[in-house]
Amino acid sequence: MQLNDMILVSVDDHMVEPPDMFKNHVPAKWADKAPKVVRNEQGVDEWVFQGQASSTPFGMAATVGWPKEEWGFNPGAYSELRPGCFDVHQRVRDMNANGVLASMNFPTMAGFNARTFTESADKDTALVMLQAYNDWAIDEWCAAYPGRFIPLGIVPMWDIDLAVQETKRIAKKGCRSISFLETPHVQGFPSFLSGHWDPMLQAIVDENMVLSLHIGAGFGVINKPIEAPIDHLIVLACQISAITAQDLLFGPTLRRFPGLRVALSEGGIGWIPFYFDRIDRHYQNQTWLKHDEDFGGKLPSEVFREHMLACYITDPSGLLLRDRIGMDIIAWECDYPHTDTTWPVSPEFAWDELQGAGCTDEEIHKITWENSCRFYDWDPFKHTPKEKATVGALRALAKDVDVTRMSRNEWRKQNEASGIGVF
Repeated sequence: MQLNDMILVSVDDHMVEPPDMFKNHVPAKWADKAPKVVRNEQGVDEWVFQGQASSTPFGMAATVGWPKEEWGFNPGAYSELRPGCFDVHQRVRDMNANGVLASMNFPTMAGFNARTFTESADKDTALVMLQAYNDWAIDEWCAAYPGRFIPLGIVPMWDIDLAVQETKRIAKKGCRSISFLETPHVQGFPSFLSGHWDPMLQAIVDENMVLSLHIGAGFGVINKPIEAPIDHLIVLACQISAITAQDLLFGPTLRRFPGLRVALSEGGIGWIPFYFDRIDRHYQNQTWLKHDEDFGGKLPSEVFREHMLACYITDPSGLLLRDRIGMDIIAWECDYPHTDTTWPVSPEFAWDELQGAGCTDEEIHKITWENSCRFYDWDPFKHTPKEKATVGALRALAKDVDVTRMSRNEWRKQNEASGIGVF
């Protein structure tokens, strides 16, 4: 196999939702209550819903195409962003330029757990907008290019019955996964161990969907020093995935739902071999805890492999220990448009790490597309013939895509002159 022969499916990317996203999906009587984008006095574009401005700035980590010196969490305007962040047509062109066949996109304005709607006062209106969000994400963003996106949805966390109903509703639309909090108790919600979420988890199993738990919402589980820099959160985020795994594995969740599939989105893989060593030793050594029946005669690491998808962007150490992790549960990610993304050289980056770890052709295929497509039960070649799904074939379609980095001011000047990002 050569680099251009790889097939890349990314199960962790993000979209910066366009301001007109609710236009076609909110009933007329609710239209004036839909979230709107407002440019404030500082020139920052903000989503405003029920009188509250979004706590998620637009420029927060959506820095793809900017020079590294300008990266940060500072807010910005749509016109400062590379159009592929919010324009699905430009996104697909950027995917082609990066040799990526398909992508699963997590929310930005709504939050991984529908935070914008969950924290609003008027829950009747919030539910209408949450459903409109899902309709836009599935019926408009994903449907614009069949075969290029794996549909992902959100649920109303404030009402478990509504969460079940929404899970079943969007499953009928072809949604493959629910985005949810990795550690819900940190945000003041019941934990996975409490049993509160069991009806939703049952619905996910019944509908053959995946629970996708993205890093970033569980930072509160770390009692960091008040003097700690932002580096703590960025570096330690993947370690929270171990806490999530522990909640699910040693709590009752995976025993109650043997068919539940959970993706540890952007959780990395390097921590997993140590975690396996620790939990298996604990299980076999701490016999006084009488956990023999809990795992059905299996080791905890074996149960982990039956339920979890371990997702990474770059992880050379983890790849060296891929046999300890399990070759059937490792999945590659791109993370467009955030600072961790390897765009537009994801194939080169992934290839170097995979080759450096001595991966075989069979192992490369498993990591870059087979494992994720099997896990999400999604056919990558339904709309794209396999020979046209490779890095080389896709990049051949994107020879005119300019991947040059520009400063945010240059993007703003160029985009606004062309009417791009001006709403």
